[in-house]
Amino acid sequence: MKRSVRVFVAVIILLGPIGEPLAADKIRVAVANLNVSFLVAQVAQKKGFLKEEGLEAEIIRMSPPVSVASLVSADLDYTTVFGSVVRAAVRGLPVKVLATFVDGSTHALIAQPGIKSVKELRGKTLGVGTLGDTSDVAARMMIKHYGVDPEKEMKILAIGRDFARLAALKEKLIDVAVAAPPADAQGKKMGFNVLARAYEIFRFPFIGLCATDRKIKERPDEVRRTLKAMIRANRYMKEDRNGTIQILMEWGKVDRESAAAAYDGSVEVFNPDGSMPEEGLRLVVDQAKREAKIAREVALSEVSDIAILREAQRELGIKGR
Repeated sequence: MKRSVRVFVAVIILLGPIGEPLAADKIRVAVANLNVSFLVAQVAQKKGFLKEEGLEAEIIRMSPPVSVASLVSADLDYTTVFGSVVRAAVRGLPVKVLATFVDGSTHALIAQPGIKSVKELRGKTLGVGTLGDTSDVAARMMIKHYGVDPEKEMKILAIGRDFARLAALKEKLIDVAVAAPPADAQGKKMGFNVLARAYEIFRFPFIGLCATDRKIKERPDEVRRTLKAMIRANRYMKEDRNGTIQILMEWGKVDRESAAAAYDGSVEVFNPDGSMPEEGLRLVVDQAKREAKIAREVALSEVSDIAILREAQRELGIKGR
């Protein structure tokens, strides 16, 4: 057998049949809801951005506390909840936020018809998802912005998902609810007043990509590819309204009108490059410190790691902020 033929046969033995695709790396990604806020993961899956990075993703719906616990136990690779991971990191758990895909809370305060302003909420009852979740934090921050102390001057009830909060408003069990699109548009149709929108008052990282310190150390290439797919997905969402609405309809099982209202109420805060501005991240950290009653200074490096994000941005030809 000629030497060139022997070399070719050896290569075939070592690498397998020519043209055989390499197996994709399997990852598990958690989202808190099947709504527009968490849509980036589904868009990355649906449009093939994850597949193009050699990733096969299982997207799982989990409550924020469960997803953080699953992340730490390695039953999950990534979660998209942001504030919950920051709160866990502040308390010393080995987790980090890596990027942000939504730059502000899409939540709105929706009140009974007779209530015209946030300042009228003293002595009223507020309905949130669960105590300490992003809806609760956003509601408290909005209310405090207008000079009302929700902890001392209001009653706060954990009611569950957005539709349950609207139902509680309809039954007059609560005076005001916090809800994300499209529940705000649905609430207006029902005759309720939208008193305030969080992203019009303050901006901070709301939805992102988060992983454990171990994942970052042991699988940086996987993290980088996941970030690239998610950034591409978010840019697609910002640029293609109709395509994004169609994916949201299928994923969230909502009609076109609701999907369009959700998109139009959220597109303003879609992040084009994954960057986490320090000022916004500091807001989230300071809120987490207050909740945990932590007085010491917490460095942003204790809760975040942007090194791999910078690599992903360079490979995509994006200049991060």
